[in-house]
Amino acid sequence: MSGNAMQLQPGRGVGAFTLGSSLHEVLTTIDADADTFPTFEFYHDDARPLDSPVHVKLPDNGIRLQFDGPDQRLRLIEVLDFTKAKLLYKDSEVFRMADGANRLFAGLAGPSFRHIYDKVLGLTYDGEYVPPRPNGASATGTYNLSYPGVAVNFPVQHSAYSPQKDVISLLSSSATGPATSMAVFSGESWQEARGTLFTAPPPFPRSSLLVGKSREGCPDEIELARIHGEGKVELVRRNSPPFWLLLGETTPQDLIMELGPPDSIFRKSDNRLSIHRKDRRESDVSEGSGIGSTPDDTVFSEQGSAFGADDDDWDDTDGEGQAQGREIAAVEHFYNYYHHGFDILISQPSQLSSAFSGPGSDAVPAHHHGPLSAIPLNHLAATKIILHGNVPGSYQFNRHRRSRWALEHAHAGFNQSPLTSEMHMDEMRPRLKKAFQAFYENDEQAKQLQRGMALNRGWDDSPSSSTEFLGDWEDGSVIRDKPADSAASTGAEENPGNTTLFGFPGLVFEVLKNGAVSHLTVY
Repeated sequence: MSGNAMQLQPGRGVGAFTLGSSLHEVLTTIDADADTFPTFEFYHDDARPLDSPVHVKLPDNGIRLQFDGPDQRLRLIEVLDFTKAKLLYKDSEVFRMADGANRLFAGLAGPSFRHIYDKVLGLTYDGEYVPPRPNGASATGTYNLSYPGVAVNFPVQHSAYSPQKDVISLLSSSATGPATSMAVFSGESWQEARGTLFTAPPPFPRSSLLVGKSREGCPDEIELARIHGEGKVELVRRNSPPFWLLLGETTPQDLIMELGPPDSIFRKSDNRLSIHRKDRRESDVSEGSGIGSTPDDTVFSEQGSAFGADDDDWDDTDGEGQAQGREIAAVEHFYNYYHHGFDILISQPSQLSSAFSGPGSDAVPAHHHGPLSAIPLNHLAATKIILHGNVPGSYQFNRHRRSRWALEHAHAGFNQSPLTSEMHMDEMRPRLKKAFQAFYENDEQAKQLQRGMALNRGWDDSPSSSTEFLGDWEDGSVIRDKPADSAASTGAEENPGNTTLFGFPGLVFEVLKNGAVSHLTVY
């Protein structure tokens, strides 16, 4: 066999693919090894991207990978073409084309029952026979021979099948053809596992770095982000105790200690929502001078060079405050954790939003907030976290692995379950409005501040950055100038870069046209 042979590991995986791996890791692995995986096909349901399984097919390797929708974990590995899937089980080849075999019909070839039974997998219990469809043209049924973590399908002439026949006599007879497919899964048998195939907790982590000896020194993976309000985010880990991210207090050193070093660091540079801030200069409006810049709007490249308004544009009386603002902006940056599924903004702490704490907030760690002027400029902390949904079909798909979250403080009732990352925005908005109704002065203000704002990611100057986390919504002053269903959104279905932003106290949701939340910003 060639050097591209893949090890078959029942109940665990095939080659580089391990059950439980994240969709992000699998696609990254495929993309990084074009020689082994020259092509792949990606299938998902546009209307229900988080409710339906995701399929990745490798036609040149004879393999199909199936992932669950909500968590995007690898649940099933199928071998569909044994002539292309070069598999080894321990020291035995699962299938080898006979010398001189007609490759025009190679797709019909597969290992025989005798080879599987005698040379590869060995003894097992009787399997399950699936008869042909009553109205189908085929007179051939399928016999599923199952082992722990792996199952093999054999075609059987329906006329030859009898429940009284033992499996060896049936499958070794001329009425049974070579295997047509193989499945690798987690479970004692296919019959037991298939009912919970996409819902049972995967036995292996999302990242291959956490498997075996390689996990030593690697930070534990994050299972869920629980948002408790008032800047408190509980990051639930797979094996370790939860890590409490306290916005405005948790330092970069804390992040590196608990989450590991970031995969990259990006300078904050997006100022497209500055027009909606209350701190714009009055002269920009009263004098009709167009859109003015504020110190917070200064744009920085990754090297930290500034591109903003000239110093002459500002009053000398405010020079000290403006200089401080530029200095603050100069040190703001994102910690990008692609493998965890989120980014964290590092900046000078300021007064956090007066987000509704909700019931149960007394049970979480105390969090003290101080005014901006009381905190030295050299004191940096995590001030925002952006949780990525990695929704199939979105503009930024597969830059991060999927991060799941639950809003513990926005129940809008003690008997209701938390809002989660799998829910559609149309389902969440009524409950969010009810949960945060006390935050607004009146119904008109609530209606104004909760309208959707259109966003087009395709126009971003730096689409690989974290600049999707737009603006300063902390003061609740963002004005939505167009409703989500306005004419400005025409044609968005053809452009995956078109999304809508919805803001609530301490939260900004970025929503796709199908209602799925692609990003959640917590501040």
